[in-house]
Amino acid sequence: MVDIDDITLNDTVPNYITLNDKTQQSISAAERSSLPDDQLQRFESISKDIEVLLHASETPLTANVLKKHLNLSTKELKQALALLQTRLDTGVLSLHETASGYRLQIADNYSALIQTVFPQRQERLSQALLETLSVIAYKQPVTRSDIEYVRGVTLSSNILRQLFDKGWVKEDGYKDTLGRPALLHTTPQFLDAFGLSDLDELPPMPDMNAIKAMS
Repeated sequence: MVDIDDITLNDTVPNYITLNDKTQQSISAAERSSLPDDQLQRFESISKDIEVLLHASETPLTANVLKKHLNLSTKELKQALALLQTRLDTGVLSLHETASGYRLQIADNYSALIQTVFPQRQERLSQALLETLSVIAYKQPVTRSDIEYVRGVTLSSNILRQLFDKGWVKEDGYKDTLGRPALLHTTPQFLDAFGLSDLDELPPMPDMNAIKAMS
């Protein structure tokens, strides 16, 4: 996963269950004790089923997929996810919600160890690519000339090609102006790569003056 903090500068999937603003919320001991034993056992069993499915899936699983295959209501899924996160809190994995659904990933406190042992896994993105991606993410939809205006330099076709190849950016529609330039948007794959569930989770941009001038 790319570190969102590397960025220096709403296409959200519907029917999501947000247990808190960032990741999933653990269930407290008081909440656990308030559940009858039979219900607690049932939800713990469901939470294990969810964990198995997330381990087996190569892609994130949406709330709707989990509810359908486990025959759960939204409330039941929320309860099971909270129990799953409680169990994961003492381990090396964490439950994370992205734009494409829920997934398991290595807990953040192990990231330094992974980068030390496997430095080649840390993806290095050029400053030009990050700046271009930031402009698109924060002010989409934008045209190529919009990006060049904000950055103050000509946009390399290679930068856009890299973003298209990664699946982070797409063309969707045209601006109603001379030449009808294509409008650029970020994709759900962009959100997944940066561990975001929606664009509202993007960190504040240090200087928005140039971006706002485009409005």
